[in-house]
Amino acid sequence: MRIVVDDLNGPEIAALLQVHLDAMHEYSPPESVHALDLDKLRQPDITFWTAWDGAALMGCGALKQLDARHGEIKSMRTDAAHLRKGVAAAILETILAAARQRGYERLSLETGRPEPFRPAHRLYERYGFRECPPFADYVLDDFSICMTLELLPQS
Repeated sequence: MRIVVDDLNGPEIAALLQVHLDAMHEYSPPESVHALDLDKLRQPDITFWTAWDGAALMGCGALKQLDARHGEIKSMRTDAAHLRKGVAAAILETILAAARQRGYERLSLETGRPEPFRPAHRLYERYGFRECPPFADYVLDDFSICMTLELLPQS
């Protein structure tokens, strides 16, 4: 698996992000969908990674800077053909490493609360993320869960 910073210009990533957005709308009402489209992911405060097996896109994930000490995970998605191959964990580890390198003290995320999101909850919990109150512009929502991880300084 090769993980690279992506410019979001390839047709493969456009297709995977559309699958991601469609799934978010399938399980959550519109006001509870916080996934970003291609244009919003191209903002300078976001770094976007993709995972590849040769020419096959395996998954993606992004890191948004909220402030100098706090980052947010966005757009984590594994292609259905590559589930349970460690793609999400590898991308999450890449994001964690980048957050630490940037000196972030905290990394947070918002994801769906319904049952289809349980695999994501378990992944984040394995890495030490815990449920937290809404952060940034998020509000309490029956369809969303916010999670956070305090990042320890690297020695």
